[in-house]
Amino acid sequence: MPDGSFHVVQRQMEVYTVTVATGTSEYSGTNNYIFVTLIGENGETKTLLDDSSPELLNHRKNELQEQQKTYRWVTWAKGIPRCIDAKTEADLPQDVRFDNEKRSDFEHSLHYALLELSLKKLAITFGRSWSDLDDFKRIFWKLRSPIAEYCMEHWKEDWFFGYQCLNGCNPRMIHRCKKLPENFPVTADMVQSSMAPKTTLGHELKAGNIYLIDYSIMDGIPANTIKGKPQYIAAPLCLLYQHPDNGLIPIAIQLEPTPGINTPIFLPRDPPLAWLLAKMWVRHSEFQIFQLLSHLLRTHLVVEVFGVASLRQLPVVHPVYKLLAPHLRYTLEINCRGRTQLISANGIFKRVVSTGGDGLLILAQREYKVLTYRSLQPHHDFIDRGVSQLPKYFYRDHTLMLWEAIHNFVSGMVSLYYHTDHDVQKDPELQAWFRDISEEGFTELPSFGKATINIFFFTFSMNTDVFKCLPSKLSGREELSTLLAVAIFTSTAQHAATNNGQFDWCAWVPNTPCTMRLPPPSDKDAVTMEMIMASLPDVSQSCVQMAITWHLGRAQPDAIPLGQYTEDHFTEDQALELIDEFRKKLKEIEEHILNQNAGLELKYLFLLPSRVENSITI
Repeated sequence: MPDGSFHVVQRQMEVYTVTVATGTSEYSGTNNYIFVTLIGENGETKTLLDDSSPELLNHRKNELQEQQKTYRWVTWAKGIPRCIDAKTEADLPQDVRFDNEKRSDFEHSLHYALLELSLKKLAITFGRSWSDLDDFKRIFWKLRSPIAEYCMEHWKEDWFFGYQCLNGCNPRMIHRCKKLPENFPVTADMVQSSMAPKTTLGHELKAGNIYLIDYSIMDGIPANTIKGKPQYIAAPLCLLYQHPDNGLIPIAIQLEPTPGINTPIFLPRDPPLAWLLAKMWVRHSEFQIFQLLSHLLRTHLVVEVFGVASLRQLPVVHPVYKLLAPHLRYTLEINCRGRTQLISANGIFKRVVSTGGDGLLILAQREYKVLTYRSLQPHHDFIDRGVSQLPKYFYRDHTLMLWEAIHNFVSGMVSLYYHTDHDVQKDPELQAWFRDISEEGFTELPSFGKATINIFFFTFSMNTDVFKCLPSKLSGREELSTLLAVAIFTSTAQHAATNNGQFDWCAWVPNTPCTMRLPPPSDKDAVTMEMIMASLPDVSQSCVQMAITWHLGRAQPDAIPLGQYTEDHFTEDQALELIDEFRKKLKEIEEHILNQNAGLELKYLFLLPSRVENSITI
C-alpha cells in the first residue's frame, strides 16, 4: 500500500478495523452511513479514474461486490418503486439501522401517544360518544400544537380551507384552471355570488384566478372495512377562486368525477351543513393523497431508490456517495417500519384509514404510473401547475429558495470532482449507480423521463415522447447535478413540507378525517348534524389518527438540520468552502422566512432550514 493510505480490512457493527501503511488503527462510530470515509491518501475523495494504485482499485471492486451481496433489490409490490430486500427492520445490516437512542425514542413515542389517547378514550366512552363537533375537543389533551388549536377554531371558514390548499400538509395539488373540465359542469350563475363585484366566472378564468384540485385518482379505489363496517371513499373536484379581498376560497365542490342527479355540485350558498360536509369530503380525500402519495410514495419511496443504489454501486470514497450519505441516514429502517407497521395487511392504515388494505396499494400504483422526473423538480412543477403567481403561497416561495440553494451547492461539488462532461461519462461507478436507479429502482415506470429528457439529459431539443424512461447513461455535469439535487431536495425540504405539519392539520379530526363511515351525500337538503357525526371517524379511529400523526409529525430529538454534517465526509479545502457557503445561504433563507412570518397570526415555518431534517428519519 502507498504510504499514508487507508484500507478497510473489516467492518464490525460500530467498529472498523483499518490498515494503514504504518500499522492498524480502530475507528468507532455510531453506524448509519459513517462507514470509513478515510480511504485514500489523507481521506481524500476519489472517483475510480482518480485511483491508480492496484491495491486501492482492487479494494473498490471488492467493497462493491460485498455491498451488492448485502444490499439487494426486492419488489415489495408490483407497480411501485423497488426497495431494500428486508422483510422487517431486523433484517437490515447494522450499518443502516437506528442507533439505540433513536430506536428507543421511536418506539416509546408511539406507545406514549396511544396510551395517552387510550386513557382519554376510556374516560369518554363511559360518557357519550361523538354526538356533535365539540366532542372532538375532548381528545385535545396533552397532544396539541398552536396550529392545531388554530385549526380547531377556524376549520369551517372558507379562507382557511383555501389556505390549506397552499400551505397545508399537501400543498402540491392545486393547479390553475384555464377551462372547466367537461365532467365538472359548473355554470357562471352557480358561483356568481362568490365572485367579486363586476366580474364573472368566464372573466376570472381568462384572468387566471380560477384554480382546481382534482382527486379523480381516487375514483373506484376499494374502500376499507373496519371491524366489519364498510368505510367510504369519494373522488372530489374542487374549484377555487382567488378573490381580491377574501383570498383563495372554494366556490364549487363535486364529490364524484361523473356528474349526475345523484352527484350534486355543492356551493357556498347551499345549506351550511351541506357545504361543510362537502368540504370535509374533500379534506378526507386530502388525507389519503397526502399520506400515501405526496408523503410516502413521492418522498420515502423515491429516496429509498437512491439509497439502495448508492450503497450497491458507490464506494465510500466516491464523491457522490459522500454527498448523498448524510441525506440517506435512517431512511431504509423507517421505510421498513412503514411497510410492516403502517401500510401492511394488519398495519395502522388497515385499522383506521378508509384506503387501508387493498386501496392504498392501488392508489400508489396509479400515482406511480404517472410519476415524472419533472414533477420532482419544484421550479418546473410550479410552472406546469400554473401557480407561479398565486399570492401567499409560502410553500412555493420557500421551496424555490431551498431548491436553488441545494442545486447551487450540488453543482459546485460536482464541478469540483468532475471537471468536464466527459469525466461524468467515463466514470463507470457513477454510470452503474445511475443504471441501478433507473433500471432497477424505478422499474415499470414508463413515463418517468417524459417531458424532461431535452431539458435535463441532452443539450439539444428533441421530441421527448420517443423516450419511455430515463436514458441509460448520464452524459454531463448538469444532468448529474440536477439528479443529485432532486435526491437531496426530496429527502429534506419536500419531506419536511409533507411530514412536519401532519399533526398540525390532522389533529383536529373534522378538518382532515382519516376515514368516512357513510357514503357521500347525494341530497344537499338531507344533510344533518347527525349525518355528519355518523360520517366522521368514531372515537377509536379519531384517537389513533391523533396519535399516529403526532408520532410521525413531531420534531425528532436527534434530528440533524439541513446542511449540518456530523461526519467529515469531505476533507478537501474547496469542498469545505462550498459547504460553508451552503450553510451561509441557508442562514440567509432562515432569516428571510422568519422576517416574512413576523407578525403573521398563522405562521408557515415548516421549511425553516433549522427545522428541515437532513434525511428522512421518520
